[in-house]
Amino acid sequence: MWCMTPAESRLLTPQRLLMASIAVAVVTIALKTLAWVVTDSVGLLSDAMESLVNLASAVFGLVMVTIATRPADEEHPYGHHKAEYFSSGFEGILIIAAALGIIWAAGHRLFDPRPIEQVGWGLALSVLSSALNGLLAWVMFRAAKEHRSIALEADARHLVTDVWTSAGVVLGIALVHFSGWLWLDPVVAMAVAANILKEGFHLMWRSSQGLMDEAVEPEVMAAIQQTLAGFASGEGEAAIIRFDHLSTRKAGQRRFLDLHMHMPAYWSLGRAAAVRTSVEQALMSAVPGLRATIQLLPSDVEAHFDDEKDLI
Repeated sequence: MWCMTPAESRLLTPQRLLMASIAVAVVTIALKTLAWVVTDSVGLLSDAMESLVNLASAVFGLVMVTIATRPADEEHPYGHHKAEYFSSGFEGILIIAAALGIIWAAGHRLFDPRPIEQVGWGLALSVLSSALNGLLAWVMFRAAKEHRSIALEADARHLVTDVWTSAGVVLGIALVHFSGWLWLDPVVAMAVAANILKEGFHLMWRSSQGLMDEAVEPEVMAAIQQTLAGFASGEGEAAIIRFDHLSTRKAGQRRFLDLHMHMPAYWSLGRAAAVRTSVEQALMSAVPGLRATIQLLPSDVEAHFDDEKDLI
């Protein structure tokens, strides 16, 4: 599997890729609209409508990603990273709206079927636009994983949905052309809409989970636990250090960790702080972008979070 180099990671930033997505969306809208005009296919119309959603989603995603990069301030002491989840949710809403519009248009055409004209040109234009979307989605998926950007991932998923949509439309038009069954065109459009609806609800769910402070990914948690185990299972004095009450959450590209570090009560504050600094640096090296908050406690002191007074 292809991995991004550091230079590619700096070049293929979420902002630049979303700008590229806007440009590709404009081109695909033109190609698919032209394909619909020359063929009068409701399937190709549904494909063009989804590309309009691509454009709106990419523009909104670019705005949200730009906001997410703003530094923390007095009103947002933890930063603006969650802005990306609004992008994902907004894209999901637009996808669902586009799917309902496609169903409405296809329903009318189902009871009033029309012949498809200039099939060759329509298919060629649709395939060309799909190739552009597929290539961009391939790059965006890898960049989304590298940058941990849900806005980028949402746009990539939408582009993949667009590719499958176009593939279904092309197949439907080919079947109509060779079979003469005009009702296949609106039926394919409705099938496309059903697939789009599924993707829209998936994006809205992902967005809601992020806004509700979802825990970090399993692989990130594994890296955190492995790093802490290196300190807790060390030799000599390090062996008496232990960690508990780990709590994680993710906000856009940022990851947060809260935990308690227990150590001997006779240690000086300076010594304890020095060890905590070493743990923080190790955690940030293991998980780039992690922000750890470590509370120091003596070994014989336990924190209880389930007392009634703590739940008020």
